[in-house]
Amino acid sequence: MTTIALTANDIAVRDAVSRQLEWDPEVNADAIGVAAHEGAVTLTGFIDSYAGKLAAERAAKQIRGVRAVANDIQVRLRLARTDEEIAHDVARALALRVTLPKTVQATVHYGHVTLTGRVPWLFHRAVAELAVRPIAGVVAVVNRVEVVPDATVRDVRHRITEALRRIADVNANNVTIAVHGTEATLTGTVGTWAQRDAAQDAAEAAPGVSVVHNLITIKPVDFDTADTDEIC
Repeated sequence: MTTIALTANDIAVRDAVSRQLEWDPEVNADAIGVAAHEGAVTLTGFIDSYAGKLAAERAAKQIRGVRAVANDIQVRLRLARTDEEIAHDVARALALRVTLPKTVQATVHYGHVTLTGRVPWLFHRAVAELAVRPIAGVVAVVNRVEVVPDATVRDVRHRITEALRRIADVNANNVTIAVHGTEATLTGTVGTWAQRDAAQDAAEAAPGVSVVHNLITIKPVDFDTADTDEIC
């Protein structure tokens, strides 16, 4: 068995992530374990909803010094629900998203929701998944919705660049955009996970994009243990 020696920075990141999980109202952190090594954080344990599992991952990414997150949390439901009940709620959730094409369909098997169908915009694919994540009884979501963009869309790279420039938290000069056909690739460096996600959201919102490859890296930042002092 290999023993990993933890640095002071590892311990500071681990403790900060643990505190953030306890602070976040969307996360029940009672049964979640946290490990950190060289900027990589691993979440383990159990939680009672799929939405809570994803919220725990988002909370960990908010911490300065975190460069990668392995989310190994398992979803254990407090009250079991039948696939029929879940499917009914999924159908309703999709129907309530008025901007979502009716071509999106879902199947449910032991709490695992699989989304299929064709949509013209990558934004629709994301909306479909967001609609079903919070449903009680869902333990995982597999998004197989296919994006088939309108072939008449032009200047995709320019549209993404302009969107990035409108976002206050992202320095567009640090992000490079390459577009090949309907696929967009983002490279460069940013300071936080939030900035990385914001850049991806901007690219996914552009018409004419079917896939976004987010290769943006987060600058290495040592966790300043002085910031962890309690405010008296």
